[in-house]
Amino acid sequence: MPTLGLEDHVVDEATLSRTIDRFRTQRILLPTFAELADPTGIPGPILGALAGVSPDELDPRNLFRVHWYNDSRRTGLVTVPEHVVLPAALTGVECPIVVVFGDRFPMVGCHKVLASYGCLAPRVVTGQFDPTVHRAVWPSTGNYCRGGVAISRIMACHGVAILPEGMSRERFAWLEQAVTDPSDVIATPGTESNVKEIYDKANELSLDQANVVFNQFAEFGNHLVHYLCTGRALGRVFEHLQQQRPALRLAAFVSASGSAGTLGAGDHLKEVYGSKIAAVEALECPTMLRNGFGEHNIQGIGDKHIPLIHNVYNTDLVCDVSDRATDQLSVLLSSSVGLAYLADRCRVPEETLAAFPSLGLSSICNVLASIKTAKYLGLGPDDMVVTVATDGASLYASERERITERDFSDGFDERTAASVAGRWLFGSDTDNMLETTLEDRARIFNLGYYTWVEQQGVSIPDFVARRSGSFWTGLRPKLAAWDQLICEFNARSKVADDL
Repeated sequence: MPTLGLEDHVVDEATLSRTIDRFRTQRILLPTFAELADPTGIPGPILGALAGVSPDELDPRNLFRVHWYNDSRRTGLVTVPEHVVLPAALTGVECPIVVVFGDRFPMVGCHKVLASYGCLAPRVVTGQFDPTVHRAVWPSTGNYCRGGVAISRIMACHGVAILPEGMSRERFAWLEQAVTDPSDVIATPGTESNVKEIYDKANELSLDQANVVFNQFAEFGNHLVHYLCTGRALGRVFEHLQQQRPALRLAAFVSASGSAGTLGAGDHLKEVYGSKIAAVEALECPTMLRNGFGEHNIQGIGDKHIPLIHNVYNTDLVCDVSDRATDQLSVLLSSSVGLAYLADRCRVPEETLAAFPSLGLSSICNVLASIKTAKYLGLGPDDMVVTVATDGASLYASERERITERDFSDGFDERTAASVAGRWLFGSDTDNMLETTLEDRARIFNLGYYTWVEQQGVSIPDFVARRSGSFWTGLRPKLAAWDQLICEFNARSKVADDL
């Protein structure tokens, strides 16, 4: 698979040398993936150099904050990734549901910046990407392209964002401030569900050899960085909670599919802790569940196809969530009336309410899917479900305005809050779920053929190879190989010598 980010050796020494010169001039030092998985391994002088850098600044030093261990201010380190344990008063299930916060990541306030680094860094240190010549093209439904532009900027590269025109205004506002030229933000027709239109534009741009497309749905660096960094971070949270409750077991990991990158963390959690993996999608576009299609507003979930980097045969459950639920709950969880109702009538603790600003639309989707999964599996107080909050509520203020006007034109009062909570939280059921058999997994896997072989030109042998578990385990050594190349790259740039 020569175009999918799998090279683990120097491909072009001349390109590599030019890139090292560029990074030396721009004072850019690259973190290893091991350091991002465990930031305690980051050298003290580097952490010291971070002290005066704002986490929102497009500064190369913020590369060393692209991990799960930032504190709530995103300037200091914590020993356990920040999270909330949702109580039964909110979820209606005895099983603790743990949500780990993605808005602690720097620059873009979401964990997609980790995926972007996981795709670009290997191309840089193998001499495949030349920042003096190439443009990094980031096709996305919103957050990945923001992460890509941020990583491009701080790695002295030219980044180009592609995203649907119907995504939240906040995404476009951030991009307009971050790119070097307005033409570097390309809006494609449609909304969250229109992924093929993004691919079409990326393929058009790829005809120019100066453009290098980093397709998150097909870049295995996306899978691997989440396998290592996100998987270990979630495992650290579980082990921390297990110390307090020794009988606790990690029963399931739940994540919306999107690019399927985050689902790579589930591979780690299943291998180490034996947890099940639940892949989530929008009910309005039930691709995995029913070979279906449609449009929805759970921004952060791409659909109508199966990502190439989805390890389908390792997926235990499929869970569909309605965008009407995530839309209306986003209003409930952000309004003063909704918060008062949950506090006074439902007895939801203050520390839980304080976590709601960290829950964007896809994060709420993950919470609802976790509740459904706990109910479906019959989980109890000694079982734990873990999921992630990809981004925070601040990205969706404009969406909440639109939703309020559409659904609550007569106002959002306590009765409305009770109705929304009762219907979508406490009334959550196990409908529209699938516990996958071997036949189900084969069906879902085969759906990918039409996107990747017929449309995107992946060879049949490369496509079919992904059926085998050995294919996925065979990818893991690339992380160590890339780290070795990163160390060699930094040694040649000599940037660390001046810290």
